[in-house]
Amino acid sequence: MKKTYQLTATNKEPARVVEAIKNEIRKYIKREKRKTLPEGMNFWNMDCKFGQNDAEPETIAFQDITKCIDEAVDANCKSIYLELLSSAIKKERKVEEIIAEDENEVIVEETISEETIEENTNIEPNDKI
Repeated sequence: MKKTYQLTATNKEPARVVEAIKNEIRKYIKREKRKTLPEGMNFWNMDCKFGQNDAEPETIAFQDITKCIDEAVDANCKSIYLELLSSAIKKERKVEEIIAEDENEVIVEETISEETIEENTNIEPNDKI
């Protein structure tokens, strides 16, 4: 999705316009994450770019989308540009192993376990864990 949003509307309150923009973005993200993943992939990654008014869009973290919108509203921007591109990636699962225990301290090492990934691929989305 590549879209320019106007933050001002003649017949609407500015707070309602911003909430409508955030709602549209949330709906788009949910729609993208509902799509079926390609074979061998297990996560939808969102690449995000954000720009205020006519400024050059900058890459931002996925978690910072609403924060950037709020900052643009606080800066009295007339428009914002948001680009969201989804891509399927393979994320490895982390498994914690206890490598040593003291009386007061537990040392944990995180490792990636490919066996765990293979074992859990048969779990259906509706299965209870």
